[in-house]
Amino acid sequence: MEFTIDGNKVFAHTGGRAFDPKGDVVVLIHGAAMNHLAWALQTRWLAHHGHSVLAVDLPGCGRSEGELPDSIEECGRWLHRLLDELGVGKARLIGHSMGALIAMEAAGQQPERIRALGLLGFCYPLAVNEAFLDAAKNDLPLAIGLMNDWAHGPRAHFGGFQVPGLWMVGADTRVIEQARPGVLHKCLAICSAYKGGEKAAAAVGCPATVVLGRQDLMTPLKAGRKTAAMIGGAAVTELDDCGHMMMFEQPKALLRALAPVLAA
Repeated sequence: MEFTIDGNKVFAHTGGRAFDPKGDVVVLIHGAAMNHLAWALQTRWLAHHGHSVLAVDLPGCGRSEGELPDSIEECGRWLHRLLDELGVGKARLIGHSMGALIAMEAAGQQPERIRALGLLGFCYPLAVNEAFLDAAKNDLPLAIGLMNDWAHGPRAHFGGFQVPGLWMVGADTRVIEQARPGVLHKCLAICSAYKGGEKAAAAVGCPATVVLGRQDLMTPLKAGRKTAAMIGGAAVTELDDCGHMMMFEQPKALLRALAPVLAA
């Protein structure tokens, strides 16, 4: 599905069914330099189980044009412009990593508009090591290699993909390589610079579920638990044998963990 925001083409995958803005809208927001393919194992299931799905490509990512906004706060405002453009009154937001920061920020900006939040592979502050930032700017292959090494749990490095014959780490590498030049560095930079987490968390007015991987090196378990406590009433689910890329590593367990978000 293609539409226009701020004069730029935006793409969102709808799970193989026509998008209905009056339906039970679920917006899926990917992490740094990813795109709608990050949700390949979730979009179709959601679309065929009563939800109107938008797995959106953020600006500059995947098939969307334009430039990634300069801050997490502006990404949140961009997300509301997306909902305005499509005529969506209320929506459920599910975000992964950087996308979780954007989802929380958007929920804090307009709490009356968000039905429920799913925050995956998530912590605040999401500080990024300076050496990693430098690699993302000056040595992209190294940065992508490091990112995918850290992002996948031990099991994922040896197999375990739900799609037979495909390599999980290699598939995620190819997705990130599709991003435009400079996008990975900018994604990491705005995550590291984001200072509005406490304010956004305090303003969230809907049920929230935080899903954490027990073997996550990108957003460690302890930091995720601490961040979840900032959001009043947030439930926490921890996935065993799972790193940061839980959408691929533990897709069935993830759907079970998101049940409260989809039913709230």
